[in-house]
Amino acid sequence: MPDKPNIVVMLSDQQRYDTLACYGADWIQTSHLNALADQSFVFDAAYVTQPVCTPARASIMTGLYPHAAGPTVNRISLAPDVQTVGDMSPDEYHRGYYGKWHLGDDVVAQHGFHEWVSTEDGHRSQYTKPEYLERMSDYHQFLVGLGYEPETEVAGGKIFDAWQRALLPREHQMASFLGAQAAEFIERNKDRPFILYVSTFEPHPPFYGPLNDMYDPAALPTGPAFLREPEGAALVNRVRAEYAMRYLRTGATPGPGDYITESAAAALGNDVTTEIGWRTLRARYMANITLVDDMVGAITGALGRAGIADNTAVVFSAEHGDMLGDHGMLEKRSFYEEAARVPLLLRAPWLSTSQRRIDGSFGQIDLAPTLLDMMGATPPSHLQGVSRLPVLTGDATLEGSDVFIQWNGIHPDIEDRFLGTGEINRMLTWPWRSVLSDRWKLNLCAGDQCELFDLRSDPHEITNLFNDSSQKDRIRDMAARIHEWQVRTGDTAPLPSV
Repeated sequence: MPDKPNIVVMLSDQQRYDTLACYGADWIQTSHLNALADQSFVFDAAYVTQPVCTPARASIMTGLYPHAAGPTVNRISLAPDVQTVGDMSPDEYHRGYYGKWHLGDDVVAQHGFHEWVSTEDGHRSQYTKPEYLERMSDYHQFLVGLGYEPETEVAGGKIFDAWQRALLPREHQMASFLGAQAAEFIERNKDRPFILYVSTFEPHPPFYGPLNDMYDPAALPTGPAFLREPEGAALVNRVRAEYAMRYLRTGATPGPGDYITESAAAALGNDVTTEIGWRTLRARYMANITLVDDMVGAITGALGRAGIADNTAVVFSAEHGDMLGDHGMLEKRSFYEEAARVPLLLRAPWLSTSQRRIDGSFGQIDLAPTLLDMMGATPPSHLQGVSRLPVLTGDATLEGSDVFIQWNGIHPDIEDRFLGTGEINRMLTWPWRSVLSDRWKLNLCAGDQCELFDLRSDPHEITNLFNDSSQKDRIRDMAARIHEWQVRTGDTAPLPSV
């Protein structure tokens, strides 16, 4: 193993696990990601700590669960005294963070990173200092320099919102911008050890973009859960599906202000009244993953040109997935595989130059300590994840490894945006905890129907076995695993007695 390997971590936003050839999508046009997977450790079952943006990112960056890191819901900033990988990296490492941050004060370098390229301006109202409002992101300045004019006002300044950006040509998308910026970083820093995070917005909603016609919606593969509302599942899932599917059932067009097609939602610019409309939405989402692939190609190409590919670990993952009509739902905020399970590739040429599958469940909580270990730093004792470097070297496996996922419901100071119906918002106030153990998934909530799925025999999570009397002992054992984890990590979310 190299003494000081470089580390490049690439993150997409809202990309579910089954969107790469190595996870079964052999039809998707992602040549660079496919090439990376062919040389990588491919984690068969990788999960986020919480299937929503800010909490998931907090765990990726800190090695702490959201309840310990602080951001338990969106719009909570990561406190300055909470250490990230940038803070914990060895002093010899030059550290860059490029792209979506979503952990507060997006336009300023922070948490131990030396170089910072910002890409988002939509969180301006949450900035902690008024002088930050004088800045616009680097991506904003790039677009202005090309002659584009921002159209949406936020906190006293006009920004390029997600819909306006979706209408830009391929070469001006955020992923393309970040790929070029990251390539410059690599060339400048090729002669010293570095760690670089590159985090793009795609394929996050709106599911619309310059490659809309890449796939034939009618021929797009789907599974048995597509447009199928859940039965016997948690009420939160049923009311979300009822809302998303009502337009398909009735043919009624969403009106002005309906969440499903407003600016923050996945269906903006798409038709949710017909099956072909839903397939088109899904096809456009998949096409936007090719934009991510453009970024990956720019970065891996830069490593090759700089002559440091063999001394650089490359990680690719996402902060969470999206339902895309499966179980009749859209967006994230769910423990279903489509939202909570993500791709995870890790290329370490000194360990392997061919694809190697990693069986068992992996939690993103372990990503930060694993990267620190690869850089030769002892992961600090306060981290709640553990290094999985021994799994890569062949000295350990993920057999018997439990993975924990959380949903933290409501925050007393932060009101979630309206998500379609009052019932949806009310049911999402309940906290949930989940454990994956030996390909069984138990989802517990004190105020809703709990869920148990056998992912081996029921990978699409169609049948909830929680009320099956033959599973009572399994449920008790898995609930005890959650309780033990809660005590160990300082989690106090109320859960039902089983």
